[in-house]
Amino acid sequence: MAKQVAKDLKIRVSVDLRDFLLEKAAAYERPDFIPHDPIAIPHRFSEKADIELSGFIAATLAWGQRKTILASAGAFMDRLDRAPRDFMEHATQEDIRAAAKGFVHRTFQPRDAEVFLNALQVIVKTYGELEYAFVPSDREVHAEACLTVFHNRFFEAAAQRGYEADRTRKHVATPVRGSAAKRLNMFLRWMVRPSRLGVDFGVWNQITPKQLMLPLDVHTGNVGRKLGLLTRKQNDWKAVELLTSALRQVDPEDPVRLDFALFGLGAIEHF
Repeated sequence: MAKQVAKDLKIRVSVDLRDFLLEKAAAYERPDFIPHDPIAIPHRFSEKADIELSGFIAATLAWGQRKTILASAGAFMDRLDRAPRDFMEHATQEDIRAAAKGFVHRTFQPRDAEVFLNALQVIVKTYGELEYAFVPSDREVHAEACLTVFHNRFFEAAAQRGYEADRTRKHVATPVRGSAAKRLNMFLRWMVRPSRLGVDFGVWNQITPKQLMLPLDVHTGNVGRKLGLLTRKQNDWKAVELLTSALRQVDPEDPVRLDFALFGLGAIEHF
């Protein structure tokens, strides 16, 4: 293990590879990327609170075929009357049960939907905005700390409503357990990265783009290995750290912009 980590840490990105990745990132970070991606769901909204809540739900459901993800996330928004912040502020327990009833997306079941809506309602009432539930109280702001503290606060919120939520824990990842936390890192990318190119939103300012970690999945991991950016075989949190470290050589201030390059090469170009 120690030899493997040392090998990854010695990876150096050539000028040619840097230019190639930046070119691909520019090619895929475009508004025409939006309609076929889960990020299309929060793009239906203009207010920060609606963007972050709809984005969190869409990111949570983002596994499987993208067409199915969009259909499921859109159906979930319909259950919230297409006004997620208003729903969180005013929904009764009866409203929450009605919204959750019958909702299924792969292994995400009605019980999970009920836990999510209850936990999010408690979080909104406690923190005012979802963003602040990700910010550690000791101000040690980096992606791993943010994801860890959010995981804890999410299930503390569920417990306040009487939910032990054991089966729901698989839907909210934490680096503490070694998870790559792909969907949560993707959600952070959406919220934090600047909106100047019209894809991500840049509505959060408590976390900076340089603190983000790559949303590692089978596509980005495989492309990273083929390009020599990663030698670790597992798609786990250590791999996230190592691949993001390599990408920081390309863009220290915004390494996760290269997510567009790696994902586009893998999922679209079948690199």
